[in-house]
This record gives sequence, structure tokens and C-alpha cells, in this order.
Amino acid sequence: MALTNRPRRIGRYGTAAGTGALAALVLVAVCGSPAYVGWAHDHTGPNSAGGWFLRLLGWPAWRFSGEDGGLLAGNLRAVLLVVLAATFLYLLPAAQVARVQGSVSQFFSGWAAYVLAGGLASLLAAFLGPDPTLLAALQSAGTGASYGFLAGWIVGTASLGGRA
Repeated sequence: MALTNRPRRIGRYGTAAGTGALAALVLVAVCGSPAYVGWAHDHTGPNSAGGWFLRLLGWPAWRFSGEDGGLLAGNLRAVLLVVLAATFLYLLPAAQVARVQGSVSQFFSGWAAYVLAGGLASLLAAFLGPDPTLLAALQSAGTGASYGFLAGWIVGTASLGGRA
């Protein structure tokens, strides 16, 4: 084998989709936790940009008790967000088929996957939850897509850490 054809060892690095999916899982697990949601509600103000954003990060809130609507219905949005984010990160081929492969396409692919996952997870959770209505599902999808747009840059940035 010639010296110029040495195989590169990249096995220890994950794919862009894998690192983005891990970031989505951590984002939902940490920022959606009851401890974080309670902290954000008690220590931030909704009338400041920073406080509003910290409260927004807690949107896919999950909980351990099922007071209203059952435990599964309450946590369905958070579970669907993680599953759909991982699915869209693997399905969106922007980083693989882009003319110029690299950081920019990985970033926007990860961001777009999280926007789609937020909107669709919220829509499906509204339809599969208690008392489904079309209006509530559409309003919820708008809220989920807004969350994905404003928090998706975190997943997009994490997608930069992996190979295409």
C-alpha cells in the first residue's frame, strides 16, 4: 500500500445524525426535566429575552406523575420529539448530497430536522392525547415548530461534531 493511501481512522467519531440525535436527547432530558422546568419558572421572568428563552427550552416537559391525562399522554410530546428528531436527522440527506459537503449543510440539516420534529411531535401528541381537536393540534404544531426553530440551533451545532 502506498504511503498516500493510508486509511483514515474515523471510527471513534460519530455521524452528524448520531451526534445531533444525542444532543436532542440530552436537550429534552435536561431542559424538559421537572427540576429544570421548575427552576426556569421560579427564577426567570417571562418579560425578558433570556428568561423567555430559558422557559422555552423547557417546552418538551416530561414528568414522573400523571396527574392530568395520564403519564403517557403527558410525556408523549417529549418522547415523540426525541424519536422524530433522530429519524429526521438520519433521513435528511442534505449533508450527504450537498454540492459542497461540510459544516454549513450539516448545521442546517440538524436545525431543520429539529424544527420538523418539534412541529410533528406536537401535532401527533395533540391528536393522540386526551380530547383531540383539529384547532388544538394545529396550534400545538405551531408552538412545536417555533420551539424547534429557536432551540434547533443547538442540535444543528451538535451535528457539526460528526462526520457526514
